[in-house]
Amino acid sequence: MQRPANLTESGGVQNYIDGEWKTPTGGEEQQIVNPASGEEIARVWFSSREDIDEAVRTAEEAFNTWRRRPVEDRIQPFFQYKQLLEEELDDLARLLVEDHGKTLDEARGELRRGIENVEVATGIPSMMQSGTLENAAPDIDESAVRQPLGVYTAITPFNFPGMIPLWFLPYAIATGNAFVLKPSEQDPLVPQRLVELLARTDLPDGVVQLIHGGPDTVNGLLEHDGIVGASFVGSTPIAEHVYEKAAANGKRVQAQGGAKNHVIVTETADLDFAAEKTVSSSFACGGERCLANDVALVEESVYEEFVDLVLAEAESQIVGWGLNEDTDIGALITPEHTQRVQELIQTGVQEGAELLLDGRNITVSDYENGNFVGPTIFRDVSPDHTIAQEEIFGPVLGLISAEDLDEAIDILNQSEFGNAASLFTSRGADARKYRHEAEAGNLGVNVGTSAPMAFFHFGGRKQSFFGDLHAQGEDMIQFYTEKTVYIERWPDT
Repeated sequence: MQRPANLTESGGVQNYIDGEWKTPTGGEEQQIVNPASGEEIARVWFSSREDIDEAVRTAEEAFNTWRRRPVEDRIQPFFQYKQLLEEELDDLARLLVEDHGKTLDEARGELRRGIENVEVATGIPSMMQSGTLENAAPDIDESAVRQPLGVYTAITPFNFPGMIPLWFLPYAIATGNAFVLKPSEQDPLVPQRLVELLARTDLPDGVVQLIHGGPDTVNGLLEHDGIVGASFVGSTPIAEHVYEKAAANGKRVQAQGGAKNHVIVTETADLDFAAEKTVSSSFACGGERCLANDVALVEESVYEEFVDLVLAEAESQIVGWGLNEDTDIGALITPEHTQRVQELIQTGVQEGAELLLDGRNITVSDYENGNFVGPTIFRDVSPDHTIAQEEIFGPVLGLISAEDLDEAIDILNQSEFGNAASLFTSRGADARKYRHEAEAGNLGVNVGTSAPMAFFHFGGRKQSFFGDLHAQGEDMIQFYTEKTVYIERWPDT
């Protein structure tokens, strides 16, 4: 597989500043480990405040020239970039499996979603247009124009290291801004490779910078006076911190937080289909995604039948090394996270839910040191159980019996999160009620995972999102630009 080309002699990832690859100078470092084998595959050094300042100041200088380039020129590198990503997709997917632990099909799907955002960003010339009105007042014409603001940063998570950077970078650059990417320190190899490919396009040096590091690096970016806005995806406590610190430093901010998503299954649903999609939603990517539906609210008239169907579907899932074709569930990101998932399973047992399928203590042949948790199913979960309230981020599904659709929606709405939900039904009236009453930002009907396409924004409510403008779609154009109203009168002299 194609590793990043610009690693240090000791296998360390590097920053990308002003078109050059540089070793971070912060001193702190950590291993990058293959989650399935436990073997070190690279190292990451953290950036110093001087590294951050150099990256931001370089981006500021590049912005002053880049913003004046015709918008048609600004999108040309992304046509080149899309072609490079397509050519490298399989190698990128294999690198992603090695760095993160998910399956090869999941890695390919993630990268495909990222490429969709590159495609959408090539439409910026149309998406940036604003309104014009002749004779808004006597002899006065008025118009609104969108203008870029400066240097933006994105702080991206470990669970989708290939997709999430592409939620932000193409839009920020195509609208005329400069950009500093800070990927997760847990699996930074794919983000570095993404930047290496971008460097092969006609994008001028300095417009995009890559900075590696941990919490201090994040805070350094959020506090830097040269950063005008920040995007974040991660857990709710960190999202709230990013939101508060960025706002306190006068920056625009969008911070996607955690989730606790629900599937509702009505008595009119195709139960076989609903069971298949519920298991897929809950266990795909090892459950390490903010769109995982890990609570199923099932009408009591079909509850027992649905429990049996879900259990059978879950028992067919194969846990293993992500590059094996028959693997359904890959490794979790770290031993520490694996332990947390196992502890939450034990909490579910202690609080009285019935454990039907226990994924703890699973072993994978030839990968005994891997971070594996198998599919785990609880039945008779109570809405006040910890596993029904907290984001688990692992392959764990809880089943709750609900009297009817009204009770199911009430339970869903009690959650402090509001990221996504799915409804399985064959009644239009159920779908309409759910659409009007369910308090989540991404709603699906008869779909297992409510993942919006790149030309729609990625919703989120309550503790799942902090900010006003979301990732993807038209929201990104608004986030990365400001409207200026232009009023003109030309007296007839």
